Amino acid sequence: MDQPMDYVELARAESPRGELVLRERRQEGATPVVELRANGVFVMDNAEFTSEEALAAAALDLVAEPREVLVGGLGLGFTAHRVLADLRVERCTVVEIEEALVGWMRDGTVPHGPSVLADARARVVVADVAAALAEAGEATYDLVLLDVDNGPGYLVHDANAALYRTPFLTDVRRVLRPGGAVVVWSMDEADDLQRALAEVFTEVDAVPHPVRLQDRDEDYWLLVGTVDA
Repeated sequence: MDQPMDYVELARAESPRGELVLRERRQEGATPVVELRANGVFVMDNAEFTSEEALAAAALDLVAEPREVLVGGLGLGFTAHRVLADLRVERCTVVEIEEALVGWMRDGTVPHGPSVLADARARVVVADVAAALAEAGEATYDLVLLDVDNGPGYLVHDANAALYRTPFLTDVRRVLRPGGAVVVWSMDEADDLQRALAEVFTEVDAVPHPVRLQDRDEDYWLLVGTVDA
């Protein structure tokens, strides 16, 4: 018989977008798992983060010289951590809308957070990613990675729907250098997003990433748009 699961709240914050909770899942005989939720919606945990690392790895493989990388969505820092593991990266700008989450990463409430953000190449900006990109100069980044939701069909906040539509993607295209790319993490193939990407980018691809979730096999998806060199 499975042991009962206990949940221990580590931190809670309110913002204009609602409630953000960091909690720990504890089960006898198992390693505790840190879990992030926004308005009751599961965002991610530190038990299954291979897809976040795959997001970064797939993007880094697309670009010969990924010197400047923007990551939209801090989460628990796994995407940024994988980006910073690549020594070609000179700066990784992480845009996160929830100031409390940045604080939890910095002060160790998220245990591995301080080590991720201690890298001198990491720059964290507390802002909406759409606003941050609108203010960025043309051809600023070699890569843009978006992991702010569970995909366009599984939004953390309704306003994020705009991030998967043509106007925002056109702005992403504007800030990318020749040969650059955008990669979006999604729980499904997101056909509408693929079509929107195809309106803006030279080439579009949907790459499945297999994961094992609660004793079942699933695919997450990395949706890619590239720019001619």
